[in-house]
Amino acid sequence: MKTAQLLKYNKQSIQLSLEEAPKPTPAPHQALLRVLTAGVNPLDNMVSRGEVKLITPYSLPLIAGHEVVGIIEELATPHTRFQPGDRVFARLPLDNIGAFAEYVAVDVDALAHVPDVFNDVEAAAIPLTALTAVQSLQLMDPQPGETIFISGGTGALGAMAIPLAKAKGLTVITNGSASNRERVLELGADLFFDYRTQDYATELENIDYVLDSVGGKETERQMGILKPGGHIVSLRALPNGAFAKRMGLSLFKQMLFTLAGRKFDALAKRHNVTYDFLFVESNGAQLQDAAAVLAERSISPAVDAVYDLTDINQALEKVANGRSKGKTVLNISKQSTGGNRG
Repeated sequence: MKTAQLLKYNKQSIQLSLEEAPKPTPAPHQALLRVLTAGVNPLDNMVSRGEVKLITPYSLPLIAGHEVVGIIEELATPHTRFQPGDRVFARLPLDNIGAFAEYVAVDVDALAHVPDVFNDVEAAAIPLTALTAVQSLQLMDPQPGETIFISGGTGALGAMAIPLAKAKGLTVITNGSASNRERVLELGADLFFDYRTQDYATELENIDYVLDSVGGKETERQMGILKPGGHIVSLRALPNGAFAKRMGLSLFKQMLFTLAGRKFDALAKRHNVTYDFLFVESNGAQLQDAAAVLAERSISPAVDAVYDLTDINQALEKVANGRSKGKTVLNISKQSTGGNRG
C-alpha cells in the first residue's frame, strides 16, 4: 500500500517520503480501515522535527498522520458498536499513528461513527480539534453561566471549541481577524475582539477560563484576564509536571517536564490561577459526543485545501506557513467525497 513516512527526524525539514508498505493486519480489539481522507495538522510537522519525542518517542521509519476517516474492512474481534462497512473517524492513538496511508489498523476505542451530515473531507477536519476542545473543557470542568476566552478562535480549533463551549452553557469570548467576525459570531461566540484594533488583555477581567491556542507571550497575558482561582489550558506553551503525571509518563520524564514548565507554573502562581498543558489523546466516546453536538447545530468545519497523498509535502508546507482559512485534508481514496483541490 502507498504511505507517507518519516524516515528521520530533522529540525530543518518537515518532508515525508512516499513509500510502499505491507497492508496492516489488525490485532485483537483493532479494526482495519480503508482510509478515505486524513487531516493534516501542525502536530504532523512537530513530529517530523522531533519536537514531541519526549512525549511520544516513535521508532523510525514511521507512517505519519494522526487524523483519519475510513471504512471498516475487518474487525479482529467482533464488536457490538462497529461492523465492517461502517464509516468511522478517529484521532489515532499516540502510540499507533499512521493516517497517511491507504490502510490503517486502529484500536476500536478510538473510533466514532461519522454523522451522515459530514462528507469525508469535512469529517477529516473534526477529530483532532474536536477532541482538543472536549479534553480542554474536561480539564476546566466549567459550570453553565461561566465565561471562557478562546484565543485565536477564528481558526480550525475555534470552529470546534466555540459551539462545544456554548453547548455547556458558557459565555464565549474570542479574538482574531475582523474578516472572520461574522462567521465566529454565527458559531455562537458572544463577544469578538479584532486583534488588530482591540487588545483583549486590557479590556477583559475576571474571566473564568482561557483556552490558549497561541502560546508565547500571549500565555501570560491571558493569565492576566483570569479571575483569582481561574484556569488556563494551553496547547502551545510548555508541558509541566502536572501534564506528565496526567499522561502517566515515567518519573524521570515527570521531573524533566516539571523543570520545563516551571516558568508557567510560577506565572500561574503569581496570578493565582491554575495552568495546564494539553496534548490531545484519542477517545472514541468523546469524539462521538462532540460530533453529535456539531451535527445537531449544523456546524460544518471549514476546509481550506485538499491534496492527494502524493502531494503530502505540499500539504505539510501549507500547514506550516499558516494563514489558512480552514483545515488542510488529504484525499487518500478516489471514492471519498467533498472538498476542492488545493
